[in-house]
Amino acid sequence: MSSLFTFLLVVQAVIAAVMIGVILMQKSEGGGLGVGGSPAGLLSARGAADFLTRATTVLATLFVGLSIVLAAMASVGRGGSTIDTSLSKTAQQSSGAPASSLTGPAQQPATAPASNDPLAAAAAAANQPAQAPAQDAPAKK
Repeated sequence: MSSLFTFLLVVQAVIAAVMIGVILMQKSEGGGLGVGGSPAGLLSARGAADFLTRATTVLATLFVGLSIVLAAMASVGRGGSTIDTSLSKTAQQSSGAPASSLTGPAQQPATAPASNDPLAAAAAAANQPAQAPAQDAPAKK
């Protein structure tokens, strides 16, 4: 991470903390983020509410803008990625280690359905006749 990215990340955390404080200081009167001026000035209750509303608007705009800038910086610095295949079963079999010693007794792999329908295997299994029980239960008289 670059030092500019880290600095902007810290600035965003500070903006978020200040924005939380400003929002919590506002009176819950249902008219938040309203536009309009008060002739009484900044020192009245209405003037303080207008100041907190404007401060919330400015902080929220800064937060969203900084989020977009940080996302752009994070995506630009990212290079191509490769998939690590060192743990795949094909890598184990090609290295000479027997796969059966790691997975237990060898089992026959399930066959994939011939079509692209993911439910074709389930439908084929449902259409097969059920196996007969090993012993017939005595018939009731």
